[in-house]
Amino acid sequence: MPAPDDVLAALRDFVARVNALDPGAPPQGELVIGLRGAESRLALSAPVARALVEALRAYHDPRDGGRCDHCGGGRLDDNFLCGDCGRPSGLFGQLISERAARHTEQAAVPAGGRHARDDGR
Repeated sequence: MPAPDDVLAALRDFVARVNALDPGAPPQGELVIGLRGAESRLALSAPVARALVEALRAYHDPRDGGRCDHCGGGRLDDNFLCGDCGRPSGLFGQLISERAARHTEQAAVPAGGRHARDDGR
């Protein structure tokens, strides 16, 4: 987890970068954020507020696999299996499920390996 100072610094940097593009924009309000005793007050112009909203809405957590086609749950794993209903979701989930159903175990490799030399020649 980032340190509170890192979060506050990132927000301050974001606001400064957006404000630099429209320095004359009047303030619309103030964002006050406090983390573990550290507090920061950031003036929000309309362009900064709009950019912040867009950035937050556009963020996609890499752990978020989307919604299940069957139950609507939001806990798909890397194999497209739903953590709520246990069913495969979407086209890739279906393909993985069908492939797994057709899978057969291969015969065990004999002792000494497949390419072991037969001394009986």
